[in-house]
Amino acid sequence: MKSLTINVPDSFDLTTKEVVTALAAQLYEMGKLSLGQAAELAGYSKKTFMELLANYSVSVFNFSADELDNDIKNAKDYHC
Repeated sequence: MKSLTINVPDSFDLTTKEVVTALAAQLYEMGKLSLGQAAELAGYSKKTFMELLANYSVSVFNFSADELDNDIKNAKDYHC
């Protein structure tokens, strides 16, 4: 695993946990990490991390409009 040092100004009222969680949420939103990877980075279970994503205005459903359109089309074409 890589190690990263971030210097945060003393005036920031953030804990290390908050910074790491914000970073994990951003990397998840960007598609750089899966939900499981982001949760592990932040030190939470997937369930808890999913709940925390709302605090960072990040959707659990990380799909592009094209991917959603394709899923809808596939669902309409599916016959049981």
